[in-house]
Amino acid sequence: MIVEKFDTFSGHRDSVFALAKGNDNNQFFSSGADGLVVRWNIEKPDVGELFAKIPTSVYALAYDDINNHLWIGQNFDGIQVLDILNKREIGSLKITSSSIFVIKLLDNQVFVGLSDGTVVVIDKQTLLTRKHIKASDKSVRAIDVNPKTQEIAIGYSDFTVKIFDLIDFSLKLVLQAHTNSVFALKYSPDFNFLLSGGRDAHLKVWNVASNYQLQHDIVAHLFAINDICYHPTLPLFATCSMDKSIKVWDGVNFKLKKVIDKARHASHGTSVNKLLWLKESALLVSGSDDRNVSVWKIS
Repeated sequence: MIVEKFDTFSGHRDSVFALAKGNDNNQFFSSGADGLVVRWNIEKPDVGELFAKIPTSVYALAYDDINNHLWIGQNFDGIQVLDILNKREIGSLKITSSSIFVIKLLDNQVFVGLSDGTVVVIDKQTLLTRKHIKASDKSVRAIDVNPKTQEIAIGYSDFTVKIFDLIDFSLKLVLQAHTNSVFALKYSPDFNFLLSGGRDAHLKVWNVASNYQLQHDIVAHLFAINDICYHPTLPLFATCSMDKSIKVWDGVNFKLKKVIDKARHASHGTSVNKLLWLKESALLVSGSDDRNVSVWKIS
């Protein structure tokens, strides 16, 4: 496996926490503690377009590729939805006075995870709140959906992953997943496995068909795992960590294939917070506390 740094995108004034793809295969969005939502083009790394300026930190972005809308989580306020083609606001929703850590889109539903332990379910078209899922007093840090089994997995700062029915949102299963906050959740592309990572630096693999039995427990990083992201076409996934590294793993046997770090690849010098794999180019994007966004070519 060969790793090359494609480029570095600079311009944020503080930590980068959120990444989302754009309407063009060469474009993506970033945001973070400075509240700046920036649109980037991988062919023009020196030219970032300020797309929105939010008065608070932004921990969560999500792109609706059907309507070309960008969903922005405004901490202590709510949700803002922007039409990225016409660069105008579609609507906003005051849903919380808490932090918004994650936004997950599925069909006509939007799941918003809050620091008070609530998941707000919103109708994507009408922007009306459909449901509040409250199963913990601790923060919701990660959400992923399994349409194959009609389940939604939610990771909490109470160290658990809770599995809910996607139809009626009833609680089906509680996984005593980690020894500290769960920061990352991702179903495998075939939806047969759920991967979880958290502050305890462990990567865990749960077998969905076997009622989420633990299949692998891997000491994957030195410090907290902040995100997990699958390659769009190959059986690979990447993790990033507070230990400043990005690691690439085999998606079949869950073995480590490559470490991307500052010493070997001039990677980030501080915590790596978010990953995004661009579908067409298969470039891996990473955002960090060092205020930079890096793009990696992995072949």
